[in-house]
Amino acid sequence: MIAYDNRTDLAFNGDLLEQISLYLSDKEVELILTDDKEIAQINYSERGIDKATDVLSFPLQPLPSFPLGSIMISVDRAKEVAETLGHSHDDEIALLFTHGMLHLLGYDHEEDTGEMREKEQEVMQHFALPKSLIVRNG
Repeated sequence: MIAYDNRTDLAFNGDLLEQISLYLSDKEVELILTDDKEIAQINYSERGIDKATDVLSFPLQPLPSFPLGSIMISVDRAKEVAETLGHSHDDEIALLFTHGMLHLLGYDHEEDTGEMREKEQEVMQHFALPKSLIVRNG
């Protein structure tokens, strides 16, 4: 289950995101859709990086009754990348959401030996989505 906080005017396919969420975990997740300005502020305050990014993940303590965590997506970035790569905004939001979910689940593409890449590819194939973030940036 996803708790949505859409701070933008973008309409998106929540059904697809729910399916991805349930495919990966039975835990609740918060999804915040925002703009470049807000995500840049959060990126700076939380990571010390003074620029906008496409997706941020904030895991919570792994307790039985707690949500998995929060995912923040920049709709500005998602729209730009979707248009550049020629796929839909829904597909890009789904890719970013999947990437964020995997981070909440403990995957870390900067330190693992390809496990996150493999899991992203599995999800992309299962839901017939375009290339994952790791694949297209790798």
